[in-house]
Amino acid sequence: MMREEQYKENEYENIDQEESLLAKDESRVAESRESLVTEGDHILAVSEKVPAPTYRYAGFWMRLWAFLLDLLIVWSIGAIVVFPLFRLLGISESKTFLFSPASIATAIILYGYFILMTKYFKQTLGKMVFGLKVIDLKHDHLSWKSILFREGVGRYIALFYFPLTYIVFLVAAFTSKKQGVHDFIADTTVIHEN
Repeated sequence: MMREEQYKENEYENIDQEESLLAKDESRVAESRESLVTEGDHILAVSEKVPAPTYRYAGFWMRLWAFLLDLLIVWSIGAIVVFPLFRLLGISESKTFLFSPASIATAIILYGYFILMTKYFKQTLGKMVFGLKVIDLKHDHLSWKSILFREGVGRYIALFYFPLTYIVFLVAAFTSKKQGVHDFIADTTVIHEN
C-alpha cells in the first residue's frame, strides 16, 4: 500500500513538472511571437517593441485656411466651368439658386473633390498647399467608409446646416488630437506632413 502511495506521489510530481515545463514553453513561444514582425513574405526579428508614431496635429487655423482655399477652388470651377457651360447649353436656371441644375452640379463637384482627393491623395489641394494630410487613427489607410462618413456626412452637416458650421470646425480647436466633429464621426484627424 505504501509503495502504491509513493508511486502515485511520484506520478503527481512528474505531472506537475511536465505542466510547469509546458507553461514555460508556452511563455517562450509567446515572447518569441512578440519579438517577430512579418513584412510581406519575410519575418524580421525585433529586439524591442516599435513605439507608436507621434504626429503633429494640425490646428484649427491651419485647417480653416486649407478649407477656405478648397472652397475657393470648387467655387472657381463652378464659376468658370459649370455655370457658363449650363448657360451655353441652354439649361435653365431656376429662380431658387440652391436647387438650380448648375448649383446641384457644383455640389456634386464639391463632394467629388473632397471625397476623391482625400481617398487617393489623403489631402485636398488646400491641404497640400499648407502641408496637411488626413489619417485614420485606427488603420494604416483611409477606407471608403471613413472617407464617405468624414467627407460626405461631415461636409453635409457643416455646409448645409450653417449655424452648425462653426461648431463642427471649432471643436478642432479644443480637442487633444485637433479633431472636428466630422473627424470624430470617421475616427480620423489631420496632421502636418513633416
